[in-house]
Amino acid sequence: MSKGRILVADDERTLTVSLRNVLSDAGYTVAVCGSREEFLLQFSSFNPDIIFLDIYLGTANGIQILKQIKSEGWGGPVIMMTAHSDVSLAVQAMKEGAADFMVKPFDLDHLIVVIEKNLEFAHLESRVQLLQEELESERSRSGIIGKSAALRRILDMAEKFAHGETTTVLLEGESGTGKEVIARFIHQKSTRADKPFVAFNCGAIPKDLAESEFFGYERGAFTGATEKMKQGKFELAGGGTILLDEIAELSLDMQVKLLRVLEEKRFYRLGGTREIDVDVRIIAASNRDLSKEVEGGRFREDLFYRLNVAVLKVPPLRDRKEDIEALTYAFVQEFSKKFLKPVPHLVPEALQILEGLSWKGNVRELRNAIERIVLLNDAPSITAEHLDFLNPVQRVLHQAAKNADGGFSLQIPSAGVRMSEVLKDLILKTLEITGGNQVQASKVLGVTRSKLRYKMDQLGIKPEQRTFKTTGA
Repeated sequence: MSKGRILVADDERTLTVSLRNVLSDAGYTVAVCGSREEFLLQFSSFNPDIIFLDIYLGTANGIQILKQIKSEGWGGPVIMMTAHSDVSLAVQAMKEGAADFMVKPFDLDHLIVVIEKNLEFAHLESRVQLLQEELESERSRSGIIGKSAALRRILDMAEKFAHGETTTVLLEGESGTGKEVIARFIHQKSTRADKPFVAFNCGAIPKDLAESEFFGYERGAFTGATEKMKQGKFELAGGGTILLDEIAELSLDMQVKLLRVLEEKRFYRLGGTREIDVDVRIIAASNRDLSKEVEGGRFREDLFYRLNVAVLKVPPLRDRKEDIEALTYAFVQEFSKKFLKPVPHLVPEALQILEGLSWKGNVRELRNAIERIVLLNDAPSITAEHLDFLNPVQRVLHQAAKNADGGFSLQIPSAGVRMSEVLKDLILKTLEITGGNQVQASKVLGVTRSKLRYKMDQLGIKPEQRTFKTTGA
């Protein structure tokens, strides 16, 4: 395997031949050229990792060539070479973006050191760029929090999958359950942990831009690609892991191209003519059942079987309510620090309410709710009243709690009232408050849903005959 691709541009043939032999023996892939025209052709097709460029390349000015490729967006290291020890030339070259400046003839051992140093620095720069992109994103970095048996099972299985260096993993689960956090856990537990982790949301990119985001593009590949070459996510993730989140959103055309990369481990940049080898571990995630997507003709069967190797079904938050307390405290601390506020205490009644909610948005919904609570309130404690916006059920419970004796008060007319009328009115008012949601209504009334349905049938309450009012938050 090549240690890197080096382009040597010098009009002294003896030097270029010598460098090609020495560097090839050292494990590098080397291309040489002796004029500006040859350089531009090689630069476009060879895709070097590092360039050695003479200050005077035939009749061309090497510093002008350096300036040109830098203006086009090439970010790799360029080592300028000259037979003249001219400080002003060195300063000018460095100002234009040269990584180093070497005077001929140079020591070959020193040359190898310079190459290794600059390639390592280029790798670090690429890594820093990825880290900056991650920091700019709004994804949670709080890690995996929880103690439930369901979560422990998932993590145990994820750690086993991590040992399969190239094994494709498919994460299935509702939106907001933490599939990306699990993917990062797998990456961190794998032998690729010191390499990049790149997350790509397939549903967040317009379909006509998906290919260029996946595989990158060459200059001039399409309108708007006139200034520079761009590496795609697969190339940026080289040696590491790429998460293809919401993979069910990919178009069928892109599914075909992804399948080819999975099978052949290589791809072309958009507008490119050279195949690029790729060594990445694929983790795919979906909030839909991919097998049903295949049945519906929306997802390719061959790609599904290629992904369906090691499958983890991430449970929703409502199935691991033991984790809600730990998650809530973690989010309270996170947002208290963010908003420069004292950390409030969570009263038991409030925690009980949080643990009783269905959390259709899962961990993401809980996190957003805590962010709102901490931002809008300065009280030393988070109480039940702070949660009124979360669920109409809680408004009913809180209203009852405000009664002087903390109980239920029923006003009976002097003429009397039948029990069936009381029950009917109670059920109708509860359904009105919950917007017709029978699951929530049964919680308010303290009965099972089946018992509520039985009473509704018995009292002649038919859902299709009722009009419910919309209550405010």
